[in-house]
Amino acid sequence: MIREIAQIEVRPGTEQEFEKGVAEAKPIFDRADGCQGAVLWRSIENPARYRLVVTWETVEHHTVKFRGSPDFQRWRELVGEYFAAPPEVEHVYAV
Repeated sequence: MIREIAQIEVRPGTEQEFEKGVAEAKPIFDRADGCQGAVLWRSIENPARYRLVVTWETVEHHTVKFRGSPDFQRWRELVGEYFAAPPEVEHVYAV
């Protein structure tokens, strides 16, 4: 099991719309092959900064199966317009 951590900076003033888009996208993650849950965290010090933490069975479930799916395109349609910059994404595992 791995975790994808995506740091997402949104354009100031679009935070509420972004959060609504993420809420609308929840079923996309719920049905994604290998996805075991997703949680959005918002920074207190930097309110336009978020971290999306998604648990996947493997890195490939995220990078190949999900990113290659129409659902990934839908995810980007729902939230991409609010990005101030491309998200910074990394995959981590517990040690």
